[in-house]
Amino acid sequence: MQLGKLLKYLKDYKLQVLAIVVLLIIQAFFDLALPEYTSKIVDVGIQQGGIEDTLPEVIRKSQYDKIALFLSDDALEKEYTAVSAGEESYRDEYPEVMNQDLMIRKNESYSSEAEKEFEVGAMILFSLSKDSEKMTGMSADEFFETAASLKGTDKDITSMVYEKTSEQMSQMPESIVKQSVMAFIKSEYEACGVDLSAMQNSYLFRAGIKMLGCSLGIMAMSIIVGFLASIIAAKIGKTVREGLFRKVVSFSGKEMNDFSTASLITRSTNDIQQIQMVTVMLLRIVLYAPILGIGGILKVLNTDTSMAWVIAVGVAAVMVLVAVLMKVAMPKFKIMQTLVDKLNLVAREILTGLPVIRAFSREKHEEERFDVANRELTRTHLFTNRVMTFMMPVMMLIMNGISVLIIWVGSHGVDTGDIQVGDMMAFITYTMIIIMSFLMITMISVMAPRAAVSADRINEVMKTESSIKDGSGSLPENVKGEVCFNNVSFTYAGADEKVLADISFTAKPGQTTAIIGSTGSGKSTLVNLIPRFYDVTEGSITIDGIDIRTLREHDLRAVIGYVPQKAVLFSGTIASNLRFGDENASDDTVRKAAEIAQASEFVESKPRKFESEISQGGGNVSGGQKQRLSIARAIAKNPKIYVFDDSFSALDYKTDVKLREALKKEVHDSTVIIVAQRISTILNADQIIVLDEGRIAGIGSHKELMADCDIYRQIAYSQLSEKELSGGEQ
Repeated sequence: MQLGKLLKYLKDYKLQVLAIVVLLIIQAFFDLALPEYTSKIVDVGIQQGGIEDTLPEVIRKSQYDKIALFLSDDALEKEYTAVSAGEESYRDEYPEVMNQDLMIRKNESYSSEAEKEFEVGAMILFSLSKDSEKMTGMSADEFFETAASLKGTDKDITSMVYEKTSEQMSQMPESIVKQSVMAFIKSEYEACGVDLSAMQNSYLFRAGIKMLGCSLGIMAMSIIVGFLASIIAAKIGKTVREGLFRKVVSFSGKEMNDFSTASLITRSTNDIQQIQMVTVMLLRIVLYAPILGIGGILKVLNTDTSMAWVIAVGVAAVMVLVAVLMKVAMPKFKIMQTLVDKLNLVAREILTGLPVIRAFSREKHEEERFDVANRELTRTHLFTNRVMTFMMPVMMLIMNGISVLIIWVGSHGVDTGDIQVGDMMAFITYTMIIIMSFLMITMISVMAPRAAVSADRINEVMKTESSIKDGSGSLPENVKGEVCFNNVSFTYAGADEKVLADISFTAKPGQTTAIIGSTGSGKSTLVNLIPRFYDVTEGSITIDGIDIRTLREHDLRAVIGYVPQKAVLFSGTIASNLRFGDENASDDTVRKAAEIAQASEFVESKPRKFESEISQGGGNVSGGQKQRLSIARAIAKNPKIYVFDDSFSALDYKTDVKLREALKKEVHDSTVIIVAQRISTILNADQIIVLDEGRIAGIGSHKELMADCDIYRQIAYSQLSEKELSGGEQ
C-alpha cells in the first residue's frame, strides 16, 4: 500500500486536522516575528536609540520654522500643533517647554507625504549645521535669514535647495538617510528635555516582552499541535490494527501458513508503529514546513532581495545532500522490516521450544542462530543510523557556510549603507528558517521509505482474501448433526500430492466414528475440514445433507465442539475457559462438563476452584489437565457434533476409560468423531475408519477390521496383546 492510502483515515479527523493547520499558521506567525523583533532591537533599539518614527513627536518651534521654510506644501503643518512656552501640561514630558515654544505631533499615525517633507527639511538642517560655511559661504543663521528674506521673490532659493537636497537623497542609501534624520531627531529630543536613555530602555523592554510572548506562543502551539497529532496518529494506528486483526482472524490455515505467525505479529505491531510515527511527522512537520518556508520567503523579499540568490544556493545544497543519502540508505530501509520478521521468527521458535532445546543441549546452537539474525539486523540498523548521523554534521556545515556567505555579502552592504546590521541578522535567520523548512520536508522522505515498506506489508495482509469464503445459508433449528464425506480429496497449497484422496463415509448422530492410522496418514487434516479450517479440494462435506461451504461459518462452528490435538487454554480463570464456547453456560453446566472430562478432582483441589487463574497458554497446569479442560470446554458448549483430534493422548489409561464412559452417556444423541493413536481408545467405537497415506484402507467395527483390514491388525497387535484384543476393552 502506498503511504497515502493509509492516510485516508485522516478524513475521519477533518476538524482536528483543520485545527492543526490553523495552529501551525499561528505558530509560523510567531516564529517569523522573532527575527523581525531581533532586527528592530539592533536597528531601532540600539542604533536609533529606541526612536521608531522619522517624524518626531516633538520639535522646537525655531527648528520647525526653518524646516517649513523649504517645504513645498503644507503636509507637515497638518501633523503638528504649536505649544507655547510655559505650557504646564507638557512640563513633565518636555521640560524645555518652560523656556521655548514647541511643536507637538498630533497623532501616532501620520501621512507619508509629511514624513518625506520632514526628511528633506531635516537633511537640509543637518547638512547646514555641520558645514554651512563651506556649502553657502555664510553661517547657518545668516543663511536662514537670507533664505527667509528672499522667499517669495525672484531670488527665492528655498525651492532650489529643496530640489537639490531631494536629488542628493535619492542617490544616497536609504539607511544613511535614515541615520542622518535620526541624528537630527535625537538632537531635537535632547533639546526638548526628552530622556533618551529612558526612551531607549523602554523600547528594548517592550520589544523583549513581545519576543517573550512570541516564544510562549510558539511553545503553546507546538504542545497543542503535538497533542492533537499524537491523538490522531494513535487513533489511526488503533483503526488499522483493528482492521488488520479482524482480517487475520478471518484467515484460514492456508493464509496463516503463507504469512507466518511471527510476520503477522510484526505487521500488527512494528509496522503499524512506523505508520503512526510518520502520521505524527506529517501533521507536525510536513504541514508546518511549507507554511514556514513560504512565510520566510515573503519576509526575505521584504527585507532585502539582493541576497535572495544565497537562499537558492542553500536549498540546492540541502536537496543534493538528501538525494545522495536517500540513494544510499533507501535499499537498506526496504530490507530492514524483513530482518525484523526473521529475528522475531527465530526468537519465537527458540522461546516456544525452550524445553526441547534444553533437553537436547542445543542452547549453544540456538544462541548462534539467534546471533546470526541479530547481527544481520544490527548491521543494517547501524548502516542506516550512520548515514543519518552523517547527515546532521553536513547540514550544519551547509547552514554555517550559508551564514558566512550572507555575512560576507551583507557586510559590504552595511559598509555602503545599503543594508542595516539588524536587517542582515534577520536575513540570516530567515534564510536558516527557509533551509530548515526544506530540510524538514526532506527528513520525512528519510522515514517515508521505511514507513512505505510497512504500509505495503500491512496492505499485503489487508488485500489478501481468505481462501475460505463465508456462505450465506444456515442449518435448521432441529439439526441432527449427520456428517457425510462425499469423495473428498484435499491438497495443501503449493503441494504436488494429495493429502487426502476419495474419502467417503458418514458419521451418524448417536454413534462414535473413530479415525486411526499411522503418523502422516491425514487424520488431523481430515477432521480439520469439518469446521472449515481448510476447504476440500474435491468432493463435498455435508451436515444433514447441506454442503458446509454454503453455510455461514459462525452457524457451522456453533454446532461443532472441537478439541484440538494440541490443547490450548487462554489467560483467565478455569470457568472463563470452560465458557469459551458458550458465555452463558450456567455454573451447573460448567461443573458437569468438568466432571465428564474427569477434571473435577484437580479443579476442586484448588483454593479458588473454578475461579482459579489460568496463565497464558495454560502454562500453570499439566499437559493432562490442560487436555481435560479442553475436552470440558467442548462439552460445556453442548454441540451436535464432537470432534476430538487425538485429544486423549495425554491421559492415563484409567482416566481415558472413565472419560469415554462418561462421555458416551452424556452425548448419546450427538455425532462423535475421534482421531486416536491408541487402539484402546476406539475399541468400542461404532465405526472405525483406517487411513493409509490419505486413503481409506478399511471401515467397520473393531471385530470386522481385525478380520478384514491388514493395516488395522498391524496397529492393533503393535499396541495390545492377543488377550486384550479378544477380550475387548471398555
